[in-house]
Amino acid sequence: MLIDFILIPLVKILIIVVLMLLTVSYSVYFERKISAWAQNRIGPNRVGPAGIFQPFADVFKLLFKEDIVPKVANKPLHTLAPILALFVAFTTYAVIPIGPPVEIFGKMINLAVVDVNSGVLLVLALTSLGVYAITFSGWSSGSKYSLLGGVRSSAQMISYEISMGFSVAGVLIFAESLRPSDIISSQSGWMWNAVLQPIGFLTFLTASFAETNRLPFDLPEAEPELVGGYHTEYSSMKFAGFFLAEYANMIIASAMIVMLYLGGWQVPYIETLGLSAGLQASLQIAAFFVKIGALLFFFIWVRWSIPRFRYDQLMDLGWKVMFPLSLLNLVWAAILAMIMN
Repeated sequence: MLIDFILIPLVKILIIVVLMLLTVSYSVYFERKISAWAQNRIGPNRVGPAGIFQPFADVFKLLFKEDIVPKVANKPLHTLAPILALFVAFTTYAVIPIGPPVEIFGKMINLAVVDVNSGVLLVLALTSLGVYAITFSGWSSGSKYSLLGGVRSSAQMISYEISMGFSVAGVLIFAESLRPSDIISSQSGWMWNAVLQPIGFLTFLTASFAETNRLPFDLPEAEPELVGGYHTEYSSMKFAGFFLAEYANMIIASAMIVMLYLGGWQVPYIETLGLSAGLQASLQIAAFFVKIGALLFFFIWVRWSIPRFRYDQLMDLGWKVMFPLSLLNLVWAAILAMIMN
């Protein structure tokens, strides 16, 4: 009982935290390399071979910088905001399975920290809390630029979460469950939701860019207008917390897209190859991370390819395009489910 309820979950949490920290660090590195490639530059190349130790140098630099807090800031909320952002980013991953259940030392282990019936709702609820971190940081900094960034972020997230929710509803109609493992199992073979519901896939993908404040939806930061937006008055490890949370949220968004629309850890018809159970599970886990890697590259590529929207364009897209398309996808999913059943 002690092993099942304490030791195994603690080991899973440790693995997830280490994986997230390493992935975030090297997501920053690859972002800088891909941006250099897009702009015909070299990028980080001094710290370690081909600059591979640059993420560690960045962490040390932020760790030893002075923590400056404005005199007019609300200090408790100013400190709480990056902590809340990190809490949301790291707890969300707890319900996402990275592979099928595997047998280790005679025990069947689910490859998610927790496998709960309402896993999808838990993810949506936690990601909705992320706006509080940004709003708190904007209001508590005592800066008009930060406040504008926080207000923009709250309006943006509210606008795009509606489309995201309706897109997820189409997936749930097919899966008939809120459990992440059931949603992945419902996409066996080539029955991926991205194939069955392409409109829902595109609306969820676009909403993910808006939810993670990535270009072309980074209006809460918008350096030419707001200096740095909600984190203008942050420095040292508090700024690093927001930076870490942004990339962690990008990884979470990619994992959610893979889980909901790209079959999760499933490899089409892998069971027909006659592989051993261990090799098959290893390939499926690898496929999950390859899909996440491809989406992370797409997130970075879009940032360095598409200019930032104006704020009115952002809202027009959310309410006049995304919202009607997500409703259309919901109707299509219901009709398709009736036909297939």
